[in-house]
Amino acid sequence: MSEPRHTLHVVSGKGGTGKTTIAAGLACALATRGRRVLLCEVEGRQGLAELFGVHPLEGDEERRLTRTPTGGSVYGLSIDAEDALREYLDTFYHLGLAGRALDRFGVIDFVTSIAPGLRDVLLTGKVYEAVRRGQKGLPTAYDAVVLDAPPTGRIGQFLNIHDAVSGIAKVGPIRSQADSVAALLRARTTIVHLVTLLEDMPVTETEEAVAALAPSGTRVGTIIENMVSPSPFEPAVLADVAAGAVNLSVPGWDEQRNKTLAGEFAVEAARTLEQQVRHDRLLRLGLPLVQVDFDPLGVDAESLFAIAEQLTDQLALEAA
Repeated sequence: MSEPRHTLHVVSGKGGTGKTTIAAGLACALATRGRRVLLCEVEGRQGLAELFGVHPLEGDEERRLTRTPTGGSVYGLSIDAEDALREYLDTFYHLGLAGRALDRFGVIDFVTSIAPGLRDVLLTGKVYEAVRRGQKGLPTAYDAVVLDAPPTGRIGQFLNIHDAVSGIAKVGPIRSQADSVAALLRARTTIVHLVTLLEDMPVTETEEAVAALAPSGTRVGTIIENMVSPSPFEPAVLADVAAGAVNLSVPGWDEQRNKTLAGEFAVEAARTLEQQVRHDRLLRLGLPLVQVDFDPLGVDAESLFAIAEQLTDQLALEAA
């Protein structure tokens, strides 16, 4: 992959589509030839620590998660809205101990719960700060930042920062930060990747997310079809198998076992044809499609690097 054109990659997808895994694979793909990439999560699940097999990420800690085979490093940051609000209160209002007292009484948790727009500004504000370090050329700068964002059902609201705070703050530090974050999200250096499975609900949510993001000005760059199992058969053959028009017989098996086998093949053929229909729906969105193969062995560091390689190959072809 050539020098990244985008410094902020936002990855979203319906829950269960493997968006965190894809975000991690993308971070590994970007971390080449000495590059430093920051991988951020904002949902408080410590998914990155679990994925990379490291201790939980705490506070503002930016810890190296892995070195990539291509010579780069991926760092992790788990952003917590309550921590971000405490930092905000201390920075702009110098509350210090008073801010911690508010935390003990549950005020901070209450505020971030009743004002989700504020919560999102605080979360994305930390990402903004990390990206800005690269623009300023600071020693702690990253070549790219990958954000494992909330699911597609909430991604439009999450990234539409300007509208989210319009009812909370007209002026002041919160509004200023929201405007800065909104400008970053609309910048040409920011791109959104949507992860989906070739199943009905994830594809529907992907279509809805593309529509929801259009008014915000945030660019959707790639649809990533995850856990794909390519079929070696042509659609016409699959249609015949699904219709039961192909005689499947294993020598030495009795009629009942062969009938059961044929039924299983028919179900699988029908499922594959349905996936092709959903793939065609995604094609109609007019966005580049990337496919990541299904790995029956599960996810570990090696499989993350394999995903990174697949993304590198396909995104490089796309850029060409």
